[in-house]
Amino acid sequence: MQEKKSAEIAIVTGASSGIGRATALRLAKDGYFICVHYNQNKKGAESTLAAIKEGGGDGDLLQFDVKDPKAIDAGLERFTKLHQRAISILINNAGIRTDGLLGLMSDENFDDVMKTNTYGPFYLMRWCIRKMISKRAGTIVNISSLAGQIGNAGQINYSASKAALIAMTRSLSLEVGSRGIRVNAVAPGLIETEMISGTSVLEELKSRIPLGRIGSTDDVAGCVSFLCSKDSSYITGQTISVNGGLNPS
Repeated sequence: MQEKKSAEIAIVTGASSGIGRATALRLAKDGYFICVHYNQNKKGAESTLAAIKEGGGDGDLLQFDVKDPKAIDAGLERFTKLHQRAISILINNAGIRTDGLLGLMSDENFDDVMKTNTYGPFYLMRWCIRKMISKRAGTIVNISSLAGQIGNAGQINYSASKAALIAMTRSLSLEVGSRGIRVNAVAPGLIETEMISGTSVLEELKSRIPLGRIGSTDDVAGCVSFLCSKDSSYITGQTISVNGGLNPS
């Protein structure tokens, strides 16, 4: 376990389940006070917070829709004032998928994915960067996807949103590196979450993974933890693939 950082907040968006939940639990073990964000799944967020506290960590819940910049700004201002702590870590994990072939995709399905997966992180990074610059310190980790690196048939909206997140990561790292702020991305491949449940070609895809297994949410959380630690103090602007070798970098 790393040195305790109880005065610092790590906000993990979409922390009710999956990668978000695993990341929140891991960063709590690392000593951060966790802002457990959710939008609709309050029960899941409460379960995450309970697990954090059972493990000896601490945190609190925060609800907002990542597509709503006013709700984000108001929520984060309220949260930091309530707990009298600054946000030092931002994990942009919240995301959605609405798959479909381009010729059959509605404007709404494209817009919803882009607004959640790309606009949401933009709004959150904008708020956090304004605070981090004054401290000359901070870490941002954006959860992208293998689909954002290589594309995927039937996921033009999802792939575009995750590719945009990688580009935003690189650009922002160049803007704020001189202020002591690091910005990186993690691009998971096939990870055992609800998002891939029911995928008809799962076994076929698994056979193509050199490590021979589907990844776990803890695999991703461990990478995020590293990027938030002092061990990665000279790493910024990078996208780390967590995909079992499915797409060698």
